[in-house]
Amino acid sequence: MRAPTSEGLRLRLAVDFPAFSLQVDLALPGRGVTALSGPSGCGKTTCLRAIAGLQRAPGALVSVNGEVWQDDAAGIFLPTHRRPLGYVFQETRLFTHLDVRRNLEYGMKRVAPALRRVSLAQAVELLGIGPLLARRPDTLSGGERQRVGIARALATSPKLLLMDEPLASLDLARKREVLPYLERLHAELDMPVLYVSHSADEVARLADHLVLLDAGRVIASGPTHELMTRLDLPLAHGDAAGSVVEAVVTSVDADYGLVQVAFTGGTLSLPHSGVGVGQRVRVRIQARDVSLTLQPQEGTSVLNILPATIADLADDGPAQRMVGLDVGGARMLARITRKSADLLALAVGMRVHAQVKGVAIVE
Repeated sequence: MRAPTSEGLRLRLAVDFPAFSLQVDLALPGRGVTALSGPSGCGKTTCLRAIAGLQRAPGALVSVNGEVWQDDAAGIFLPTHRRPLGYVFQETRLFTHLDVRRNLEYGMKRVAPALRRVSLAQAVELLGIGPLLARRPDTLSGGERQRVGIARALATSPKLLLMDEPLASLDLARKREVLPYLERLHAELDMPVLYVSHSADEVARLADHLVLLDAGRVIASGPTHELMTRLDLPLAHGDAAGSVVEAVVTSVDADYGLVQVAFTGGTLSLPHSGVGVGQRVRVRIQARDVSLTLQPQEGTSVLNILPATIADLADDGPAQRMVGLDVGGARMLARITRKSADLLALAVGMRVHAQVKGVAIVE
């Protein structure tokens, strides 16, 4: 196979249907989690299927960290069974007549022993499914089945992991069960992941890089924390809009069950979630939980008050405005009423104070 000119993921895909076409030309990081997000029918799943070779994309180029899986111009097309990938679907598609261990062993059969980079024991330990190995799939909860499905994909020792809305079929409790394991994969496995989701919360929690699709076209591609706060993009609008900042835990207040985390814009206090001093965390701040004042307030229950500069503003529906904030070099959003924005006479370049009522560690 011919080596591409650079490492990372190189994807050029064109798939035509009678009422829809996908046109994608992307260069993506060769490690970490890249999320593909956008409305239903925008081409997210078609993109994954084309990368996997399940959907033929004429004229395509698919290369993964130095290996070309498809380059029609050079006459290269590896069938799906020869592409070292793992694929996790919404539904796990486990073999109901096999117990969990034998489901995992079936996945390992795709890879010669000399090429295995993820052992069965490692996959079991990463997903916490040791106690489930002797059970049949029909005795597992939805969250347990999905964890087994992810472990089976890992057992193939993939060089690329494709995940197509793996939490979409789960209720909130089961999603909370599975998400920490996905975070662990992100932290401990050195392989690129393409993660399809329409959930802003999942994207904020898991993704390093983000690709926004609409009607089969890429409308933006870049670091997640940047795209989530760009007012010209849909993710920065509506009730789910928010920002993500990288921070470090600096202290723990055991008496009040709080931790303090430091980021480029200052310090935040938030509920303790089992993290320790010195640990790097990802913090999610919902735009609806940020209010603005012209002067720092006293006698308030809000613990987090940060100096900020207004970077940009945009209408967010008929009654509200989204305010982009520069907080010591970090980007945040505040969603306030248009009336409040007018009463404060908010304008680009104005100095304000951001009162952050709700903050959560998401990683």
